[in-house]
Amino acid sequence: MDQEGDARWTLVTGASSGIGVEIAKEFAGRGCPLVLSARRADRLEALAAELPVPTLVVPADLAAPDGPEGLLAAVAARGIVLHTLVNNAGFGLRGRFADLPARDQAEMVALNVAAPTILSRRVLPGLIARRSGGILNVASVVGYLPGPNMAAYYASKAFLLSLSEALYEEARPHGVTVTAICPGATATEFSARADVGGAKRFTGNVMSAEAVATAAVAGYLAGRAVVIPGAANRAAVIGARLMPRWLSRKVAARLQG
Repeated sequence: MDQEGDARWTLVTGASSGIGVEIAKEFAGRGCPLVLSARRADRLEALAAELPVPTLVVPADLAAPDGPEGLLAAVAARGIVLHTLVNNAGFGLRGRFADLPARDQAEMVALNVAAPTILSRRVLPGLIARRSGGILNVASVVGYLPGPNMAAYYASKAFLLSLSEALYEEARPHGVTVTAICPGATATEFSARADVGGAKRFTGNVMSAEAVATAAVAGYLAGRAVVIPGAANRAAVIGARLMPRWLSRKVAARLQG
């Protein structure tokens, strides 16, 4: 497993289900060796057994204070030099901000905001020094909207989208790409964790995780700053940009009502 050389190692967080699994498969199909991370080791091991490339499984809880640093330390200990970082791990919570448990919301912000920020900060200098590779962040179309009834989740994706676009400009002169993929409703375990199964946003135009992953990796490899997969999602973003903020707040509240 100690393969440095020119191997294009890709680290995928949240690789135990959904979009993370499919992104891992996309990179594996291109011959990239993989580091897979999530909390559920059994699922990671099962995925690793399916992939036709060298794979390192590193279970980690990235919401824990030492989670991101511990993950990178485990990768470095194997002599692996990362070519691509995929910040996919994350979850959402539906409900009024004042009613949702504070601890649950803090965990969500730690995973959705702090973890990708820390991982990106630790990985980006090496990419810049080598003038190669990049970072793929899984944001969301909801990053373009305020999110009544999912306030902290929407805000976390707005942060990740803004961070990605800023880093794209900083990294591009050094031959490094930073891409944000902004999917809409996707057929994953997300809706069960977030309790959004009955929300209007999740009753139609649902993309497959495979389709989202294909668009994400293709956009990243093409050097794009932002990828919005699906015509309906692109139309929704255009509408959000044109809509007055007071109206977008009301629309988002109704969708998550």
